[in-house]
Amino acid sequence: MTAAEPVITREVTTEPPVKKVKATEGSIALRKKSGWASAFAALIAILWTIPTVGLLITSFRPQADIRASGWWTVWQDPQFTLKNYEQALFSGTTNLSSYFVNSLVITIPAVLIPITIACMAAYGFAWMKFRGVGFLFVAVFALQIVPLQVTLVPLLTIFVDAGLSGTFWPIWIAHSIFALPLAIYLLHNFMSELPNELVEAAKVDGAGHMTIFFRIMVPLMVPAIAAFSIFQFLWVWNDLLVGLTFGASPDVAPLTVRVADLAGSRGSQWHLLSAGAFISMVVPLIVFLGFQRFFVRGLLAGSVKG
Repeated sequence: MTAAEPVITREVTTEPPVKKVKATEGSIALRKKSGWASAFAALIAILWTIPTVGLLITSFRPQADIRASGWWTVWQDPQFTLKNYEQALFSGTTNLSSYFVNSLVITIPAVLIPITIACMAAYGFAWMKFRGVGFLFVAVFALQIVPLQVTLVPLLTIFVDAGLSGTFWPIWIAHSIFALPLAIYLLHNFMSELPNELVEAAKVDGAGHMTIFFRIMVPLMVPAIAAFSIFQFLWVWNDLLVGLTFGASPDVAPLTVRVADLAGSRGSQWHLLSAGAFISMVVPLIVFLGFQRFFVRGLLAGSVKG
């Protein structure tokens, strides 16, 4: 007979998942913080929207009701009319419709011209090697520190001497040259982050700079171009200083100049002022909301690689 072999037993101890508990507690705390942050952001958004809602309601109220009470009392006796917009757009004293067309004529070329020049300049700085390219790029970037107000009088003198006063050209040129330094800088940074292999492969296949620019670079730069185009559109459309300086003639003055004049000379006529202010807000709201996805993609473009 053989002796029985001893049976070895191991005690299995179970420890509580400390790390998992900590992770769970951290995620709960993070969710609480994000909930408070979301509620705070929603509160700020509501407070920020209240003046716009009040302006919209006021623009549809009759003139007598506007003078009698504030817009927040509209629910007591709701009365709305379209006469404010009709008078603001087509009345002989205001005639905002012609100024609205002037703003479109000013804004569209003032967006296309700097974007076109900036794309070509950014490609040259990023992918064309020549002597002094670094110094020239720094010089272009440094032009952003030049105050806008310093250049208005010299530019106005040049435009008057050239016989361009009273036309759209001074406004187009002014908006374009003021936007070019920032546009070149942003598009250059985005373009320089593109893989070098794309350009090298195109050069091996015999492509020149024009082919590389139009067939490779421009399609890849669409998000960045769209983002800056939205910025430039909103800036030009809402601009008053450049339009007031170079567009003194009623034939070329933008909508903002007429609304500012309406506020200064007819500040007591709130029915026209509120309607005119909201007319000037419609197009920027449509542009921003309609191209919001391109705006977000353009802001995130180049932030990560992959």
